Amino acid sequence: MSAPVNDFANRPNQGIEIGNQSAAPKPDGTPTRLVLASYNIRYAVGSHLIPSGLARKVGYNFPRPRAEAVARNIRVAARTFSDNALLPPPDILALQEADKETARAGGQHVAARLAEEIDIPYVHVGAGLPRGVRPQQREWWLNFEEPIGIDENSDTGVALLSRLPLAEIARVDLPWHDCAWRPRLAMAATVDFGSERLRIFNVHIDPHGPLGNQHQQTETVLKLAQQHNGPTIVLGDFNTLSKHKAIEIRKLMESHDFVTPLPTTLATWHGAGLRFHADWIFVRGVCVNRWGVVKPLSVSDHWPIWAEIEA
Repeated sequence: MSAPVNDFANRPNQGIEIGNQSAAPKPDGTPTRLVLASYNIRYAVGSHLIPSGLARKVGYNFPRPRAEAVARNIRVAARTFSDNALLPPPDILALQEADKETARAGGQHVAARLAEEIDIPYVHVGAGLPRGVRPQQREWWLNFEEPIGIDENSDTGVALLSRLPLAEIARVDLPWHDCAWRPRLAMAATVDFGSERLRIFNVHIDPHGPLGNQHQQTETVLKLAQQHNGPTIVLGDFNTLSKHKAIEIRKLMESHDFVTPLPTTLATWHGAGLRFHADWIFVRGVCVNRWGVVKPLSVSDHWPIWAEIEA
């Protein structure tokens, strides 16, 4: 018998949490330029995914003490997204793996704490994890991630931190396969941008299973994106952990009139000497003036990516 799942899709707020709304004042007028960034923050636990996974197998779980290490990493990330050194301060920051009070995040609500440090409003969408059932075995080469405890009253999810008012906020549950402990989701929101309404999708695609599974999840987002008659951004962690997957996701997005300034060979994920292009920013109906990858930020095994867009 399967255990119950936190079915946020059928709850009044659909797992959507809006916070820190008294933070940074909203800009005057409607902007015609915006800086957007995306970061799989990996619950702010650090960059050593594979070494830490191997260490846990022999009984050592670092970093310690966990709560202090995560809090310190959140402060480092906040400075990076604020001080205009490695990237211009983003108007909108998309987060993935934004844990909410999990043990692996030291009990921190990562999106809320980062938003507090930056002084910016946020919206967090919980994944809705099952309770009381163990997850199925993953492919061995992806079995380095620290799990969330099966009896924890906590969650992970995606978030948007935004200096602009967000409207039409929605969760997007993506089709998942085999294991309820790996639900994937996206979130959508709209902002005023020039004379139009800009629709933004923040996605976290599953690395498990074949390429077709990833494309099925991406196509769910694309179907919703096609319903918006105006400029659209799809950004986030697509988990394209091979050259072939990076090439194919670009083809899929381009077939729906999305383009990206990011080279296919760009590295946005790193671990144990490996480099892959996992994170993307795809745009439709806007111009990209400049873009970048935020190295050497080591709060996660991913590097943030960013782009300045113009109406």
